[in-house]
Amino acid sequence: MSLALVYARASLGIDAPLVTVEVHLSNGLPSLSIVGLPETAVRESKDRVRSAIINSHLEFPARRITINLAPADLPKEGGRFDLAIALGILAASEQIPASELHQFECVGELALSGALRAVTAVLSAGLACGLAGRQLIVPQANSQEAGLCSGTTIYQANNLLSVCAHFHKRQTLPLCEEPTNEACVHPHNLSEVKGQEQAKRALTVAAAGQHNLLFYGPPGTGKTMLAQCLPSILPSLSTEQALEVAAIHSMAGFEGLRATCLPPFRSPHHTATAPAMVGGGARANPGEVSLAHHGVLFLDEFPEFQRRVLEVMREPLESGSVVISRANYKTRYPSNFQLVAAMNPCPCGYHGDAAKNCRCTPKQIKRYQDKISGPLLDRIDLQVMLYPLKRGELHTKGRSPESQGKRKAVCKARERQHRRQGKTNSELDNEALREHCYLEESHIKLLEKAAEKLSLSARAQHRVLKVARTIADLEGCEGIEGSHLSEALGFRVFCTQGCI
Repeated sequence: MSLALVYARASLGIDAPLVTVEVHLSNGLPSLSIVGLPETAVRESKDRVRSAIINSHLEFPARRITINLAPADLPKEGGRFDLAIALGILAASEQIPASELHQFECVGELALSGALRAVTAVLSAGLACGLAGRQLIVPQANSQEAGLCSGTTIYQANNLLSVCAHFHKRQTLPLCEEPTNEACVHPHNLSEVKGQEQAKRALTVAAAGQHNLLFYGPPGTGKTMLAQCLPSILPSLSTEQALEVAAIHSMAGFEGLRATCLPPFRSPHHTATAPAMVGGGARANPGEVSLAHHGVLFLDEFPEFQRRVLEVMREPLESGSVVISRANYKTRYPSNFQLVAAMNPCPCGYHGDAAKNCRCTPKQIKRYQDKISGPLLDRIDLQVMLYPLKRGELHTKGRSPESQGKRKAVCKARERQHRRQGKTNSELDNEALREHCYLEESHIKLLEKAAEKLSLSARAQHRVLKVARTIADLEGCEGIEGSHLSEALGFRVFCTQGCI
């Protein structure tokens, strides 16, 4: 047999499209050519494959070898096709039986010795392979990640020779075992934060409705600690959500991957670039907004981020996804995250602090606050000012476990939202907003009066309604009452008046 077909999986965002590796041996001068839109790393696989076959004590055929990676218009990158190419050559030269190759898919990079090295995006390949009804062979280094695909039969191998022995039925490759589930215990608890009851209330409202949140205040008031505690009061991820998060992290090349029920928490440094934030680069890697999918993206020192970096987040905040375009393909990454930001009120940090004098001029303060654009602030539902603790508050005993109690209230509010509308309040569109956020005439007048006084945009008014709906859900109320609307309006002061 001079023609062999082997199946593999490419990596395109969190998708893993099927690639058919076609290997043909013909007469002529010995050569090896690869076609089908391969990138440099794929073209170099011919040298890795040749050495791996020879060093595995197998015969590399001295014939004209043509390898086609189909479909031809799909970009192929990395060394993930090495194993499939090697098996195709061995099957075409009748060194391994080709009768069962159609039941398998394989991904893995070959070392010159024939050993298999880990590749990225194995989780996506495993899930897609299971849907296609085939079995998958992966490097042993990817076994823990591959074990997350409980519905797919996945074998692990450490070298090319063991894979050949599997097809010859001389020995069976070991299966990838599903990793044991770890307890979903978050390292931070709200009982660690002393005082700041209003900020804790805002954190609970934000968690219940998946609203974006901004903390601003002097240094040392607990802004970062509060943000770190947010995942501890969020509902646990479902199995589907955990796998989706793990697939994104797999694409990014994270090691020791586990499908944990804890929502991800990402905190990039303020020197991060726009591609690092939303994704990009030569391989269109996922950015921080996608790595925080179904979790929290915390931006400390909010105004210190470059203006361009902050502005590129506006679209993901609205749409919940990022599309990275290249010349010949587009990659889509989900980015349904909850934004939490923290900032000082001025460059020195002590504006409004009664204990310390601020050294900044009004012009410096305004320039500092103007680094955050109005359209971006419009998309942040709650803005809370934190003040220094009063004497004696720091050494009070915390209510342990405080996060557990607030998490129960958040879960009940989320359940109420999903029963009513099938989504969280922050995801309501205009039609659903009119249906589920109905206001009485007196409440409409209150909102209109506040919108005129605070110069609220239409988007800001809609977000006030969503927050009011969340506060009503936390209290178990069917409709929005005046107290709910007033509290929601109290969280919109900073974006209109600043903290001067």
